[in-house]
Amino acid sequence: MSLCDDTLLCNFPKCRTKLSGFAWVTACSHVFCDQHGSGEFTRSPAICPACSSALSGKLDIVRTELSPSEEYKAMVLAGLRPDIVLDISARALAFWGYQVHQEHMYQEYSLSRADTQLKQMEKLLTQQNQSRELELNAMRGEIASLKKMEEYKRKYSEVSERLMERNRQYQKLQGLYDSLRLRNMAVVARHATPQRSPQSFSLGPDRDSRFFSCLEADGAKPFFQFSSPARDKGRPFISNH
Repeated sequence: MSLCDDTLLCNFPKCRTKLSGFAWVTACSHVFCDQHGSGEFTRSPAICPACSSALSGKLDIVRTELSPSEEYKAMVLAGLRPDIVLDISARALAFWGYQVHQEHMYQEYSLSRADTQLKQMEKLLTQQNQSRELELNAMRGEIASLKKMEEYKRKYSEVSERLMERNRQYQKLQGLYDSLRLRNMAVVARHATPQRSPQSFSLGPDRDSRFFSCLEADGAKPFFQFSSPARDKGRPFISNH
C-alpha cells in the first residue's frame, strides 16, 4: 500500500477488508469499516479496537463518507482561510501517511512471522526427512534380512529334501541288507551238519545193539553174563592165602 493507493483497509484485527461507502475514523488515526465501527463505537465508553485508546471526546469518532459528492467537496472547506485549509489537508495527509506506515509495518511483521514460520517448517521438514531416511534405512535393512532369511529358508528346504532322499535311500538299503542277511542265515542253517556228543545216546533197538556190540568189542561182559548171587553160593570160596 502506497500514498497513491486510493483504498484503505479496516484496522480491526480480524477484518482488514478494503473500505468502501462509509468508514469510522478515530482521533488515534485508525479507521474501521462500517460494520465493525457500528458494533464497537455504539457502546459507552468507546474503546479503539486497534490500540485500546479511550475515545471520550465529541469528535474522537467520526463516521465519514469515503466517496463524497461534488456538492460536498465544493462546500466542506468553503469560506475557510487558506492556512486552515492547508492545516486540514496536512492533517488528512498525515492520517493517510500513518495508515500507509502502519500497513507497511504490518506487512513487514507478517513477512517476518511468515519467514520465521517458514524456517521452523524447513527445520521440521529436515528433521522429518532425516527421520524418514532413518526409517527407510531400517526398512532396507529389514528387507535385506528378510531376503537373507528367504535364502536361508530356501537352502534349508533344499538340504531337508536331500536329507529326506538320503533317508529314503538308507531305508531302502537297510531293507535290502535285512533281506539278504535273513536269506544268508537260512542258507547256512540248511547246509550246516549237526554235531553229536559221544556221551549222549538215543534210545531205540538199533542203538541198543550198537551199544552192546561196543561193549563186547572192548572185552566187557554183557549184562546177562554176570553171575548172580544165588549162582555164586554153590561155588566154593577159595581164599588166597
